[in-house]
Amino acid sequence: GGVGGGGTVDFTASGSLSNGDLVKLNSNGTVSVVAGGGAGSATVFETGQALDIGSTFDSNSNKVVIAYRDVGNSNYGTAVVGTVSGTSISFGTPVVFENAEANYNSLAFDSNSNKVVIAYRDSGNASHGTAIVGTVSGTSISFGSPTVFESAETNYISTTFDSNSNKVVITYQDNANSNHGTAVVGTVSGTSISFGSAVVFEAANTEYTNAVFDSNSNKVVIAYSGDNQYGTAIVGTVSGTSISFGTKVVFEEAQSSYMSATFESNSNKIVIAYQDVGNSYYGTAIVGNVSGTSISFGEAVVFESARTFDTSTTFDSNENKVVIAYKDYGNNNHGTAVVGIVSGTSISFGSPAVFEEANTDEIATTFDSNSNKVVIAYRDHGNSYYGTALTFTPPDVSEWIGFASADVSDGATATINVVSSVNEGQSGLTTNFKYYVTDSGTLTTTFLSGREVGRATASTKLLITQGSIS
Repeated sequence: GGVGGGGTVDFTASGSLSNGDLVKLNSNGTVSVVAGGGAGSATVFETGQALDIGSTFDSNSNKVVIAYRDVGNSNYGTAVVGTVSGTSISFGTPVVFENAEANYNSLAFDSNSNKVVIAYRDSGNASHGTAIVGTVSGTSISFGSPTVFESAETNYISTTFDSNSNKVVITYQDNANSNHGTAVVGTVSGTSISFGSAVVFEAANTEYTNAVFDSNSNKVVIAYSGDNQYGTAIVGTVSGTSISFGTKVVFEEAQSSYMSATFESNSNKIVIAYQDVGNSYYGTAIVGNVSGTSISFGEAVVFESARTFDTSTTFDSNENKVVIAYKDYGNNNHGTAVVGIVSGTSISFGSPAVFEEANTDEIATTFDSNSNKVVIAYRDHGNSYYGTALTFTPPDVSEWIGFASADVSDGATATINVVSSVNEGQSGLTTNFKYYVTDSGTLTTTFLSGREVGRATASTKLLITQGSIS
């Protein structure tokens, strides 16, 4: 039945290990148990059709706030507070913040005032660009009075918080000014927000604007579909109640849609995900590096070889991984997420994971740094178009290196069975069957491409045939 020994390496255990545990190598050189990952259970936050979904994390109350257009209630702008516990999320009672149709809902958390800012198009007021300040208390949220930031039809709204200047920056398409890309700086005071003068950053038709704050360079980066509908980015510097811009940079010389950007604080890079229309509408991502008032890019990387829509991107600072959620047209429009790791000016991706086996759109992501979970909100076509949310944890199985050969306490030396050795801490294996590892970190005999770990030589013994997985 095979013997143990050979092909072993000693490491320091981070956390206790049991004989037979699948273990991963951590960035500090220790090993710990593979925890798996993936999506938690879905929870409905709106028992009706939810559109124009946006979200943010309130780090003062440790709550997730989701804003949306409630179709079942006259399309009113509505917000709801979510609490993450383990891999689940629960919600309080939805609260109306605008007694009219609210589109392009975009949220940011102002950590200076500990307020949530929602920017939106107020269809009840000639589609003017409007913002409102919310205060989270327990599982509810209350609001001040709405303030217009653009007295014209406003589309493609995006919001971010500049923690260097303690200002909110809102970007949008200004319909009254030839659809030019425009930005405005807001200052929160109490439950109100005031604005400086609007500044044009793209004197051409601008769509899919998405703004993010780079806390390393203290700059705002705006990704958008600009002149010729090319994928474009520009760097903004906030000063007082205004914002100035450097020179725009094209990162994709083809029509680009569904922009979503995030700041990867581990490598201090910007990651932009988008639909590359010039390459069969494939889901694509690119890494940008801000220097001064400019940004440079590495090579674009495809994360989904199919059409992608409703892309939303966030950074899991606990796992140091980028999570991109999207609608996968190539797989029956299922809600799908993929995990990326930035290295230099490039990004590599694991295998996509379906989080909702139904037509899924209106996707919004945020990272809950209290529970260390990504929260994905979306419209679930498979459940009456209800507004729905779930937690997502990036699977860590790609870091596995072997199996613990004995029970080990935290901080002790752990001898790990690696390639070519036999681990004798298994149970219930079927002799001569190949075993593969799932996203949850468990072993299965079901074939999974690139996931083979070994072959059983007895019910308790696994000959390790692979030392890592892609």
